[in-house]
Amino acid sequence: MPQTRTPFIVVLCLAMTIMLGPFSMDTYLPAFPEIGESLGISQQAVSLSVSVYVFMMAVGQLIGGALSDRFGRQRVLMGGLAIFIVASIAIGMAESLEVLLGGRAVQAFGAGWTLVSVPALVRDRVAGRDAAKLFSMMGFIIVLAPGIAPSVGSAILALGSWHYIFFALALYALALVPLLIKVLFTGSGKVSRVKGAEMSLLARYKLVLSTKPALPFIAWQAGSFSVMMMFITYASFIYQGHFEQDASTFSLLFAANIVAMFVFNVLNRVLLSRLPSLRILQLATACQAVGMVLLLAATFLQAPLYLFVPAMMLTIGAVGAISPNIQACFLEFFPTSGGTAAALLGAAQFGIAGILSGLSTVLPHTLGAVVLAMAACGAVAYAMLTRSLVRGRAAVEAG
Repeated sequence: MPQTRTPFIVVLCLAMTIMLGPFSMDTYLPAFPEIGESLGISQQAVSLSVSVYVFMMAVGQLIGGALSDRFGRQRVLMGGLAIFIVASIAIGMAESLEVLLGGRAVQAFGAGWTLVSVPALVRDRVAGRDAAKLFSMMGFIIVLAPGIAPSVGSAILALGSWHYIFFALALYALALVPLLIKVLFTGSGKVSRVKGAEMSLLARYKLVLSTKPALPFIAWQAGSFSVMMMFITYASFIYQGHFEQDASTFSLLFAANIVAMFVFNVLNRVLLSRLPSLRILQLATACQAVGMVLLLAATFLQAPLYLFVPAMMLTIGAVGAISPNIQACFLEFFPTSGGTAAALLGAAQFGIAGILSGLSTVLPHTLGAVVLAMAACGAVAYAMLTRSLVRGRAAVEAG
């Protein structure tokens, strides 16, 4: 097994790489009204770019993860960054919805290659509770990204048009290249090619899919993550449309959810010294379920904004403890196919979330419809929680 103590510079580098995901999803959210006006389309049409991005990121991860097991992490990660940079520049020059959506699809494909390499690199180094701690430590850093991303977008909008946001994303991805080469892929930070590299892509996915005890974690992650993606897709509508807040206030309200994720992430790191990852995962999912019930009540009782926001914070914040523990529990089953396993998990969470958020555009454009869609996704995560508790109780009784 590789080293179990990972230098902070490596953690920081991995976190900065995975930050590309939330930055590319959230930085342009405050620009939705300007994008719609610039391209002559509705904000709902602009929201479709989020769904396209999420779905294509799933496809990118599905392909990139298995390729990283076959050809090595560096080639796939760097290739993903190159695709992302070119696509970001293309979006920055877009003057139509078709170019925007096409560019976002290619950008997401490259991002998928990049992001799927990160959990695989973690699995190459550590396992079990150590992996959960490393995922949580990375989350401690990257949880700030979605919170500051809309503010960064607002700042860029103050300096110029929405096109500059995507030029900035291209520069960020370009800056990652020398950092990754120096920290991760040279000297002591370099990880050798994974074992079993001769396996075909199909054989790798067959191996992962045949590991039945691991499969419920895929549904668990997809359900929980879809709750957050529904919120991200409709955050502008919820706060700027329904509650009639301006762009600056929207950024603060959006950041409140990230603060909640940060708190859950800190609690997760504390609890990992005392409890196994699965137990913390169960507790965090229960917190999300409680938040969802409160959110439904606040919505249909037409509660004011100051009551709605805490319910949303609890619902979204719990993801800060749910995601790292699901990753650790799931990847524990795959010591030699970490990239493929991470790809399947990532593809499921992004693919399902992308499809659901895309389908949600046919629902009535109301707060009640959005919250009900979030609750349906949360119910899947809660069902997996119930299943794990039942199986755990049965195991205790059998023992």
